[in-house]
Amino acid sequence: MNDVQHSRQGRMIGLFNDSYPPIMDGVALTVQNYAHWLHTKRQPVCVVTVKTPEADKEAAAFPVYRYASAPLPMRKPFRFGMPALDIPFRRTIDAIPFALVHAHCPFSSGQVALRIARRQQIPLVATFHSKYQDDFERAVHNRWIAQWMVKQVVAFYEKADEVWIPQAAVEATIRAYGYKGPVAVVSNGTDLSSVGADIDLLQRQAREALHIPRDIPVLLFIGQHIWEKNTRLIIDALSLLKEDTFRMFFIGTGYAARDLQELTNRCGLSDKVTFLGVILDREQLKRYYAAADLFLFPSLYDNAPLVVREAAAMHTPALLLHDSTASEIITDNYNGFLSAHTREAFAGRIRDLLQSPATLRQAGRHAAQTIARSWESVADEVIDRYVQLIDRHAARY
Repeated sequence: MNDVQHSRQGRMIGLFNDSYPPIMDGVALTVQNYAHWLHTKRQPVCVVTVKTPEADKEAAAFPVYRYASAPLPMRKPFRFGMPALDIPFRRTIDAIPFALVHAHCPFSSGQVALRIARRQQIPLVATFHSKYQDDFERAVHNRWIAQWMVKQVVAFYEKADEVWIPQAAVEATIRAYGYKGPVAVVSNGTDLSSVGADIDLLQRQAREALHIPRDIPVLLFIGQHIWEKNTRLIIDALSLLKEDTFRMFFIGTGYAARDLQELTNRCGLSDKVTFLGVILDREQLKRYYAAADLFLFPSLYDNAPLVVREAAAMHTPALLLHDSTASEIITDNYNGFLSAHTREAFAGRIRDLLQSPATLRQAGRHAAQTIARSWESVADEVIDRYVQLIDRHAARY
């Protein structure tokens, strides 16, 4: 018996997270792809997440169980989960026989996963995705309270049977938080692919569809519009390149979106920088990735951003910062590029790279070869790990 379904006699794999489409971020997309590929590989799977006003419109091939939530005013569109108050949800979820639960965050959904794991005596996997302390310090404006909250996060991960991280460099963050247990690296994937495609033709077609002239260099950022992602550095750097020819596209939303647009206007960049808001259509996103010459991602906040992998899948190299956790997968001038953390250095690298299209194309090819990994291959690894954990856990009882 070599799959999860046999090992757990048809019981459910539960994927738990506090965000899920239509709320979009990297972790939500990760959970969505886990669920899609587990289902495709005939594994009974469900998602447990917060209820949103738009959730009634969803149609999924697998069950999505949602619990009561309220808006988070400073983190729109994210929500504060209240599963303990949702009695119908609790009755439903408690009736499901699970084989394993996998928490992708330690908050409301993670606590539901932990309660189910203890109640049903099944394994709990917990993936450490984010730099939570940064979020806490911005939310509470008190270092001591933020440190106490980090301790609660560590306590959650200490209760898991296995703790996964999406990149090896993320281990430094979870260790700095105080976690001392073992970790396993299970990398993320991408649902975008350009395998077998004529990349030059793909870029031309994407630019035609998006009405972008062929001879204008294109820069791209996709992600939450929040200061933690160092989005200000992009505008500050581009303000030094106002006389250069380029187009810059921002895709996404977040609490800093309006301030970013105002900063762009003050810097005199409104004719070069376009804010497109949220784009959920994956084919449309694929066009922007393909149309771009360089993906800008100066975040010190992210651990293992999916967007860098997605850009790589479309042969678009990324520019990141030296010593950022996210930059672990980048070899400078080979499969991407690195910059010092100043607007002058970041602007200088952008200018130099846009003046060397051959360098960008070569790095894009190497990025596709070394960074992009399909979610299907990730799912195969995940299933193997689930089987081993379920079997080890069963042997103890």
